[in-house]
Amino acid sequence: MSYLAIVERFVSHHFPHASVALLAGSTARGTRTSTSDIDLLLLGEEIFADDRTSLAATYRFEDEIFEVFAYTEAGFTVWANRGFEQHRPVIVQMLIDGIAVRGATEHERYKHEWSSKYAAGPSLDPAEATFRRYVITDLLDDYRDATDPVERHILAALLYEKTAELILLSNSRWIGAGKYLPRRLTEFDPDRASALATPLTESQHDRFATQIEIELDRAGGRVQEGFHR
Repeated sequence: MSYLAIVERFVSHHFPHASVALLAGSTARGTRTSTSDIDLLLLGEEIFADDRTSLAATYRFEDEIFEVFAYTEAGFTVWANRGFEQHRPVIVQMLIDGIAVRGATEHERYKHEWSSKYAAGPSLDPAEATFRRYVITDLLDDYRDATDPVERHILAALLYEKTAELILLSNSRWIGAGKYLPRRLTEFDPDRASALATPLTESQHDRFATQIEIELDRAGGRVQEGFHR
């Protein structure tokens, strides 16, 4: 099923003054599931009736759920740069990977402006790298000491998240939230992703802790005594 027609109807109904409309996410990739929504990135100087510059909102339209990210050019710049600062430039990825439903020429202009910065990847400064190693060190010690099953599961999830992020950032790769984090790690290095995930999913606690230690050593080792925030 093509979703371009319903997207155009939605945009015409709710955001008629959008000059660029991009279909993104799983719908654009052709990987929708039964619970997938339709992700849209909308751009335009006259897109809003008031003086706002950005909007993130959820709509139901023709029995589909739409997740909308709408911006003026100034608003997009603010939120795109915020995403870069957080190492997770979601709307820039939507811009680059999205399918133009409206405004293909202007879409290309935006892509030209933002693609090189996205392609360069994140830069992890030494202070942040050290802090991330400190957090993982602390979590790892707590994980090894944990006897309560719930605490252990929570700590394991946090360790996976923080370690996967450190691996990616140390290699100039953008991070992701939720399901996108393991996907990004697998895209970067399937073997390292599997080595980290397998003991976690199989509840092999000692092996998981050992793999965390291996990745921590690769990033520079434990950080504990003498660390200053």
